[in-house]
Amino acid sequence: MSQEGALRLDKWLWAARFFRTRALAAEALGAGRVSVNGERAKPAKAVKPGDTLSIRRPPWEHVVVVRAVSGQRGSAAVAQALYEETAESRAKRESLSAEMKALPPPVFK
Repeated sequence: MSQEGALRLDKWLWAARFFRTRALAAEALGAGRVSVNGERAKPAKAVKPGDTLSIRRPPWEHVVVVRAVSGQRGSAAVAQALYEETAESRAKRESLSAEMKALPPPVFK
């Protein structure tokens, strides 16, 4: 884990465990589901500490600030050290989760 330097966005998303594979991360980037500092990004975009990422994985949206870069995928604890989720993002996800839990189960006929 490094505090300085930059790393390809698709590789960082994979190392931070937002996507299971780099290919899935690149696919999400191509579909416009990830933005860096408010701008749509490509897989080769360099991400560095201090960047703000918006990652949309419907129905969830994560807004995180990059704290470190690492090209190696580690445990979940190591991955969480790479970023910090904003309080507003966390609150939105928790309220959406509560809404979804309150919905009645689907009825199939």
